[in-house]
Amino acid sequence: MFCFTIKTSVALLAGALCWACGPPPTVASKNAPQASVPGSQGELRLKAPDGWVSERPSSSMRVSQYQLPAAEGDTEAASLVVYYFGAGQGGSVDANLERWIGQMQTPDGKPSKDKAKTENTTVNGLKVTLLDVGGTYAGGDMGGGGAAQSKPNFRMRAGVIETPKGAYFIKLVGPEKTVSRWDQAFQEFVRSAEFKG
Repeated sequence: MFCFTIKTSVALLAGALCWACGPPPTVASKNAPQASVPGSQGELRLKAPDGWVSERPSSSMRVSQYQLPAAEGDTEAASLVVYYFGAGQGGSVDANLERWIGQMQTPDGKPSKDKAKTENTTVNGLKVTLLDVGGTYAGGDMGGGGAAQSKPNFRMRAGVIETPKGAYFIKLVGPEKTVSRWDQAFQEFVRSAEFKG
């Protein structure tokens, strides 16, 4: 029994080491062009600006994720995630905008929709819809995971990039000052979007 336990422990340890040393996430470098979903049907590439910290995606729905360091005076960093659910998955652009806006509450009780700003643009031939809304963040993860939160003085920058392979969803959330600090970088990130067929 003791020998079996040792062999089992060694096998589990070896498996864990193999997993930890396995291939890096799709997005490994903060400055390299970033392939979102490689495959024979093409992929969306995005280039992260300097200063963003690339993290290993915490779920298969997350193509890439980053931590954006806190601005001076803020105690929390912002988080940016790029999601891809598959062709025809993830819901319509309008449904996502409505859901994201619903995750922000205004201090005066007025609907967040009244203060939300949307923008439609084209980037390298791809249709892009962007959202900018502030308030108290009361949302969770896009895939339905994560507990609801209540974080005042937050800002969300989000967007949908429509590609021949389906929509990609970008969501940046964090303290208002920190998101404002990285707003130009966020826009550069979106403008770097390029679909390689």
